[in-house]
Amino acid sequence: MDLTARDIMSSTYQTLRPNLPIPEAISLFRSANELEQRRVFGMMVVDAAQELVGMLSMFDILLAIRPKHIAIWGEMEDLLPEGLFSAALDRLRSFEVGDLMTRELITITPETPLLVIMDLMIRHHVRRIPVVQERSILGIVYISDLFYHLLQGFMDERGPRSG
Repeated sequence: MDLTARDIMSSTYQTLRPNLPIPEAISLFRSANELEQRRVFGMMVVDAAQELVGMLSMFDILLAIRPKHIAIWGEMEDLLPEGLFSAALDRLRSFEVGDLMTRELITITPETPLLVIMDLMIRHHVRRIPVVQERSILGIVYISDLFYHLLQGFMDERGPRSG
């Protein structure tokens, strides 16, 4: 029998609402780390009916504060970036989760095989995928859980190898 998302998904997860200010969302990232006893790099965003409407990751937030022309800083001697970061953080205060979240999501069902999940994560460069069935969120699969689960048999079978 093939292993599926149901076998490794986490049914404990934190969610955000689209109208939540970004500073509050950042605070919830910190508390989610403590609640879940793991580093939480992204959270699902749900509407009033608790239906999935997006995902917000640390990457989304960093992308919002990243100066637009950062790639040319090394080439421009007269550009002084000192105040740009503070200005970007000030601007971040005016954003809500819905402004920065990713809306086009990849989701899976509890029956999705682990190798399919691995392929989706690699092809789409995602580190977490919501597990959804009939519009209800059942859990989330993290790439770290997938990695360790898939390779556990390998390590048990062969043991760690030294170079």
